[in-house]
Amino acid sequence: MKKRIAILGATGSIGKSALEVIRRGSGDFETVLLSAQTNITALKELGKEFPGALLALSGPEPEAPEAEGLSFFGPQGLLRAIAGARVDITVNGISGAAGLRPSLAAIDSGSDLALANKETVVMAGPEVFALAREKKVKILPVDSEHSAIFHLIEAHGADRVEEILLTASGGPFRKMPLAAMKDVTAKEALAHPTWNMGPKITVDSASLANKGLEVIEAARLFNMPPEKISVLVHPQSVVHSLVRMKDGAVYAQLSRPDMRLPIHEALHWPETRPSPFGALDFRGLSLEFEAPDTERFPMLSLAYEAVRRGGFYPCVYNGANEEAAAAFLAGRIGFLDIPRIVEYVLNRGFRPPESAPDQGGDFANKIEAVLAADKAARELAGAFIASIQK
Repeated sequence: MKKRIAILGATGSIGKSALEVIRRGSGDFETVLLSAQTNITALKELGKEFPGALLALSGPEPEAPEAEGLSFFGPQGLLRAIAGARVDITVNGISGAAGLRPSLAAIDSGSDLALANKETVVMAGPEVFALAREKKVKILPVDSEHSAIFHLIEAHGADRVEEILLTASGGPFRKMPLAAMKDVTAKEALAHPTWNMGPKITVDSASLANKGLEVIEAARLFNMPPEKISVLVHPQSVVHSLVRMKDGAVYAQLSRPDMRLPIHEALHWPETRPSPFGALDFRGLSLEFEAPDTERFPMLSLAYEAVRRGGFYPCVYNGANEEAAAAFLAGRIGFLDIPRIVEYVLNRGFRPPESAPDQGGDFANKIEAVLAADKAARELAGAFIASIQK
């Protein structure tokens, strides 16, 4: 029987990769829901290719002629589409905090979740996992690093793992002196040396904020204290992550940097199917590893601080970083202002409420509290950006 698939963010980089996986395995999948935020032209083209799929535009409803062929509009329309699509597995490729509610809707509908939207776990990990347990669904990480760890732990057993080692490409400024980073442009930050991704995640990779988010995600996904999660800069992006076992042995997952491979693995899980993606030729291959420089890239240290504090702080880290990255892309602030803004919000601006989201209470109220913390972080970041912008 074919798996019924939904792809959220179908016109973005993750969505496009997921569609390539589905095209190659067309006998295994039935695409029943596709969503985009604003790219109505690309979404309608996909509707022609997958005529049985519901089409949801999560942005504003367009004028009547443009809307023809689309089934749902706006954020609430997307949630209704997810609830009614009767999906077996949902790929969430939506960027940023906007992906949280769609993740929750997919889980609540009984769908497994192939999760590229790391913000879902960073913002509301305990609530997300509790709902997944209640609905008896599986959360399958699609980030190449967390996919690697998931499969390594599945192969060797969680009780044998002593340490998780996340790899980072180091981004385009890996060797750049701190003084020179002051003047880098958005165009330079978007020139990633190994991965082809959307603009926000590419800026996050350049600042190491993305790796910070992945540290938080790994701690929550794999129930691992942050002191047992390390980061290695590995510019070739061939070793996607490693686990150190209690006996000292280290196991790694290696493949070419190709997001289609972890998506292929998630969509076919628990089966293992042949894949043309990521095949690696070891002849002439050279691999480098180095420690991250947290003086030049303080976003990584700030993420460790946020996850150690727990409560709302991972959510606040994410919200402040999203605002700062958007301001940098818009040319309003400099690259080195990104960590200044996040540090200000975490350590001097944000005042958490008396009750943290993991201290009990109604599920809906917990999610509202998380979203309120996200809003507060963004407002604080916005005010700080206004005070320092160019």
